Amino acid sequence: MSIARLSLHAAADALAALRADEAAIGMIDTVGSDLAAAIAGGGKLMICGNGGSSCDANHFAEELTGRFRDNRPPLPALACTDVGHITCTANDYGYDHIFSRWVDALGNAGDRLIVLSTSGNSRTITNAVLAAKARKMRTVALLGKDGGKCKGLADLEIIVPGHTTDRIQELHMLILHIWCEMLEPARR
Repeated sequence: MSIARLSLHAAADALAALRADEAAIGMIDTVGSDLAAAIAGGGKLMICGNGGSSCDANHFAEELTGRFRDNRPPLPALACTDVGHITCTANDYGYDHIFSRWVDALGNAGDRLIVLSTSGNSRTITNAVLAAKARKMRTVALLGKDGGKCKGLADLEIIVPGHTTDRIQELHMLILHIWCEMLEPARR
């Protein structure tokens, strides 16, 4: 079997496993409603992740501040992807604090922090969740594998099926797009 066919089958299997997980589907709906409530209440969404998850965080934020499917006013979303902030903080305070310092600077009660991690084991992610909780923010974790050290730390979490980073990130992006679809009517 070709690599392309194997890869498509693996992606389909991961999606089928997610589609069969009623608890995960319910949590996707719950989080989407919670994010909409935050925006309706004047809060903003803050999103962070490392590596490819950072790119996914940025993509999610731009779908909300820009345009997803329909013309509508922009939605308040920030991704911690600013290279100046990341390198300054890493240099001065250590890499583990790149997201928590950002949350401390910009997060408020009523805002939501969404963290993306395929392993759940990054200290940058766990520190961000702890910082958000200290600021009375609700937290959402999109995780993979067994959830890692972040499992159970966030207020709301979804652990997607998959054992490789690529399959996990594909499902995370699908969920982020579902949330975009749920949030699209929030500002019409």
